[in-house]
Amino acid sequence: MENDMMFERTAKPVLDVRDRPKLGKWAFLSTQHLFAMFGATVLVPFLTGLPISAALIASGVGTLLYILITQAKIPAYLGSSFAFITPIISGLKAHNLGDMLVALFMSGVMYVIIGLFIKISGTNWLMNLLPPVVVGPVIMVIGLSLAPTAVNMAMFENSNAMEGYNLNYLIVAMITLVVTVVVQGYFKGFLSLIPVLIGIVTGYVVAAFMGIVNFAPIAQAKWFAIPDIYLPFKDYTPTFHLGLILIMIPIVFVTVSEHIGHQMVINKIVGKNFFKDPGLDKSIIGDGVSTMFASIIGGPPSTTYGENIGVLAITKIYSIYVIGGAAVIAIVLGFVGKFTAIISSIPTPVMGGVSILLFGIIASSGLRMLVESEIDFAQNRNLVIASVILVIGIGNLMLDLKSTGINLQIEGMALAALAGIILNVILPKSTKAVKD
Repeated sequence: MENDMMFERTAKPVLDVRDRPKLGKWAFLSTQHLFAMFGATVLVPFLTGLPISAALIASGVGTLLYILITQAKIPAYLGSSFAFITPIISGLKAHNLGDMLVALFMSGVMYVIIGLFIKISGTNWLMNLLPPVVVGPVIMVIGLSLAPTAVNMAMFENSNAMEGYNLNYLIVAMITLVVTVVVQGYFKGFLSLIPVLIGIVTGYVVAAFMGIVNFAPIAQAKWFAIPDIYLPFKDYTPTFHLGLILIMIPIVFVTVSEHIGHQMVINKIVGKNFFKDPGLDKSIIGDGVSTMFASIIGGPPSTTYGENIGVLAITKIYSIYVIGGAAVIAIVLGFVGKFTAIISSIPTPVMGGVSILLFGIIASSGLRMLVESEIDFAQNRNLVIASVILVIGIGNLMLDLKSTGINLQIEGMALAALAGIILNVILPKSTKAVKD
């Protein structure tokens, strides 16, 4: 990663990292990034039950913190992380929100620790711990474990209890899905980067015509409203649950691996070696501090967004001022009561429709990592690691030690990631092929 020839710029930028746009264009350029991150960022709190206004503010403030920590050198936008959806949903079934937010805060601390290790010892240890044969199947589990959530939202009035099958819900979900797929597949330029947003808007309009949208909360909402946030010692007393924290740690390792992948792409697009300056350690620490802030106000963990990286590639506008402008707009929207009420009024089948695609893309991206890394499944080692991860994760295997007097419970995706990491360490790197 130290070879600067890898990062030679292939195209002249319209605006470089430190260039400031003209005032007339600034808001428009920043709004493009807001649109790109918006659909996925609000979907996470929508699914987990966390406050939407907190997610928007966490996204904006988290991005500004990231810009500060990386010395305003990396044009990356941070939004809500999909990887933590399943741990949050499953964790909240047995614990209260305060306990979950403390665990999410500790996941941010883990980011910082990993960043410090990278500063001291480089990235080889992390790549050896998390090769594609581990990360790929875990990413597949993240998407596939969420599949029932998306499908239930698309057809049930009460998706959690799987009750009240509604054909109108399914119609709205399928229209939303088809529009999203068509935009992603056939539209060009910037519109191809916001298929989720276009799909949600279309699905919302269709749902409104079918009488599924409840407009009363929108009418009652104020234009300016104090955001719905949860603060420690005010709204809850922080308590540490080892089981919850251990659920998050394996996920952190996987998302850090994704973070490195995103950084590689940004390096190539912008034509600069951000691994060297300001340093990968600062980038990962910035992501961690952003996640810590999000948990403090009741928002979901943060991650760098591929959608916004796509905006960089298409527009060739790498200005940190544009990224910062999008962050400021997101913060402002968190205080607009009408806006958050509109988001809260989006019917579940609309979100279910886009989720079918989004969660499928997550699973497929894990498969893509295996293919691009040329993982040879004729080798016993690779086959065993991937197989164990997939079955433990999708089957939602649980390790519960409460009967032994130890308050520890790890399940599903976290246990799958942990199993994959352990198997990768202990299994011999043999070239023995699978026998027919």
